[in-house]
Amino acid sequence: MENQRNPSILLVEDEPALALIIKDTLEGEGFQVIHTSDGLHGLDCFARCRPDLVVADIMMPGMDGFEMVRRMRRVDTTTPILFLTARSSLNDLVKGFGLGANDYLKKPFKMLELIVRIRALLGRPTPAERVLPTDAEPPVLHFGRYTFQTAAQRLIDADGVAQELSYMESELLRRLIIGCETVVEFRTLLLDLWHDDSPYNRNSLHVFIHKLRRRLSADPHIRILNIRSLGYKLVVEG
Repeated sequence: MENQRNPSILLVEDEPALALIIKDTLEGEGFQVIHTSDGLHGLDCFARCRPDLVVADIMMPGMDGFEMVRRMRRVDTTTPILFLTARSSLNDLVKGFGLGANDYLKKPFKMLELIVRIRALLGRPTPAERVLPTDAEPPVLHFGRYTFQTAAQRLIDADGVAQELSYMESELLRRLIIGCETVVEFRTLLLDLWHDDSPYNRNSLHVFIHKLRRRLSADPHIRILNIRSLGYKLVVEG
């Protein structure tokens, strides 16, 4: 069998020392890394190289990460994008996800966490991930007027309209469906998907839950409840 090529990552980071560390670390993990130091060159490399994933700083000279990603999403809505940021504002977090980012990592960060998040966005297992047996759940989950194809990360309503979900959206939805009518704790979700239950990642979790609520809004009988200080509960009424 022909070996699969190693995933390619476009790294857009203007701090030379940090960029070198990230590039060396990721290449040591088997990734192909293309580095550029500003948004304009990042756009050019994105168009030419078509990477499997983008890791981008927000605060860069010339064109910042927000504007770069906004332009990337005009032509590509599926390539995973992870922001690196020294900012902690919830408004910045919401803006980034609204522009099309799939995940955030706050500086300073541990290289292991970056690797874990990259593998999660690429849908590749890591040793730290808990893998369910193949017969632990069906490949298709039904709830309300929706059908969720777990492997394809596709949500289909009763009229046959399909929505393609991101990896994080799919994993969150899968856990909520499996735990339907029960509380899925914040900490469980954060450790399973982010491998860190910090307040910053909890903000990311809230943003993804908001996105899922919008995706499920066509069925008024489905709600994702925020159980104060505990977690989330998927409720299907009627």
